[in-house]
Amino acid sequence: MSKIMTINNYVRRHYALLKRLMDIVVSASLLLLLSPILLLSALAVKLTSKGPALYWSNRRGLNGTTFSMPKLRTMTVCSKEVSRELATESDIRFTPIGRFLRKVSLDELPQLWSVLTGKMSLVGPRPLIVNDQAEALRLQNAVIYDVKPGITGLAQVNGRSFITVKNKTRYDAFYATRVCLFLDFKILLRTAGILFKTDMVK
Repeated sequence: MSKIMTINNYVRRHYALLKRLMDIVVSASLLLLLSPILLLSALAVKLTSKGPALYWSNRRGLNGTTFSMPKLRTMTVCSKEVSRELATESDIRFTPIGRFLRKVSLDELPQLWSVLTGKMSLVGPRPLIVNDQAEALRLQNAVIYDVKPGITGLAQVNGRSFITVKNKTRYDAFYATRVCLFLDFKILLRTAGILFKTDMVK
């Protein structure tokens, strides 16, 4: 039994190192490549609505610790943080450019910085807002917090915003107990295929 645990620890340790290397290389490359788009998007936010281009929210990450996650602001500054995540496409609180940014997932680009600095990974369970109602369900599946949160994850490529919180939690728990580079690459490829669909991304 102890030998099996030793092998599992060895595999997980090397997986973590390889994944971190991939996160650094890919996030740094994408930040450089997409920096013109990111800057233009931020400028569009500033020119079309009052307030900062970015908004930061407290999220639950690895081992249950909290961190600040950035997004391009897509809604008015007076909008409550939790309700932003529940916004529908017809929500009147969207800024003039906000609805488009969210449809094509451009609002998520600043999170590449969180990946580069090690707070997040490219692939992992989406981080929840601290004290969000969905946290209670996730806390029953604490294994989810054994891995870093990600920009995309198994739940996002299996229904995205159109599956229940309960099913999202199941997908996240499944991923956390079966992490491997093959699964990460598979999720990234599927994400690329649906990235610019016009459904809402949360």
